[in-house]
Amino acid sequence: MHSVIEIIKKKRNGEVLSSEEIQCMVSGYTNGTIPDYQMAAWLMAAYLMDMNEEETAALTEAMMYSGDTIDLTSIPGIKVDKHSTGGVGDKTSLVLGPLVASFGVPVAKMSGRGLGHTGGTLDKLESIPGFKVDMSAEHFIDQVRNHQIAICSQTKSLVPADKKIYALRDVTATVDHVALIASSIMSKKLACGSDAIVIDLKIGDGAFIKNIEDAKSLATLMIKTAKRMDKSLVAVVTSMEQPLGFAIGNALEVKEAIETLQGHGPADFEEVCIHLGAEMLLMSNTFQDHESAKNACIEKLHNGSAYSKFCEMVTAQGGELAYIDEIESRIKNSFSKAFLSTSSGYIHSISAMDLGLAAMRLGAGRETKEDTIDYNAGIMLHKKVGDFVNVGDTLAMLYTNDEHGFEKSASHLESAYIFDEQPPTPSPLIITKYA
Repeated sequence: MHSVIEIIKKKRNGEVLSSEEIQCMVSGYTNGTIPDYQMAAWLMAAYLMDMNEEETAALTEAMMYSGDTIDLTSIPGIKVDKHSTGGVGDKTSLVLGPLVASFGVPVAKMSGRGLGHTGGTLDKLESIPGFKVDMSAEHFIDQVRNHQIAICSQTKSLVPADKKIYALRDVTATVDHVALIASSIMSKKLACGSDAIVIDLKIGDGAFIKNIEDAKSLATLMIKTAKRMDKSLVAVVTSMEQPLGFAIGNALEVKEAIETLQGHGPADFEEVCIHLGAEMLLMSNTFQDHESAKNACIEKLHNGSAYSKFCEMVTAQGGELAYIDEIESRIKNSFSKAFLSTSSGYIHSISAMDLGLAAMRLGAGRETKEDTIDYNAGIMLHKKVGDFVNVGDTLAMLYTNDEHGFEKSASHLESAYIFDEQPPTPSPLIITKYA
């Protein structure tokens, strides 16, 4: 039996912990025999003194096996999954899942809810009346087998250690640490049973990872951890300096995803979906080269196949199909307001973080886990980086059902935009790839 105090002291002193010692901390905290204050001390020691690859893999494995795991081996083919590290306007899974599934590739995805400035995939899907995100493991496996796609919430019995540890990290300033982020993501992805995983690793103002050095460290750790578990993982680094697409907010983002699935979405959003879709198809051995896979994705978005698969998923999960057809008229808000430019010139930058927080203040997100989301609230951008505007031009339309929403969001909106006399140098959306 390991002494918890000795394990904390060992990590505090910068020593390497054994897999048994890490297992002791994880299982003890999950079953309640290790109290919050000791786990918090251990997390801070790990945060300050770092963890090596072996420790990160041991932490991932301990959390992964803290509850049930899902066995997808009864489903034919290579099962693929995708995870985004979070961003503003990031409704990628809503397009990417059906797009890849329309090739007959099984997409088994468990997603999360949004907290703070980033929106969650489940919140967006639940804006569709009747759409059910809660399902048993058996139901999840059956749906992937029968429809090639399921997007649902993480079951209570799946990776309970991560839920508990993440909640503690959130209140002890230990969230933004590469090894802790890697083990949190990988424990959930590996427990879900897919063979191949594509990580959309976002960096920039609106992301949790701010620079390419941290992105590379995180990608490298996740790739090595996946290999230890005989899984394939690719990390694509994408920019989150400004919101993705034009829509921020749950129902508004579903509407934009539907437009993209019908072949007329925003260029930046479509580019990310096509690039990540091609990576997933390569990992499933459906295509052998990236260019052919991209061209096939473009065709599926424009010939109705991807949209049909999305409608199939909505129906399978109890969603109201009529809402999809009538979404333009079904999104209703009590209050709307144009946010006007007080400057003239080229938009040099737009803070994704500020706009994400502004949307949250309008009601589109949660500040705490207990907050209720207003599915229809949000922001529709009218201008993006590089556009020229005059004083009085509409930068964005704001939507809310909270009469105080506009004043709550005002400070974030005012600080979100920077203008210049010269147009900015375009920066790439797809930055690099680690495999």
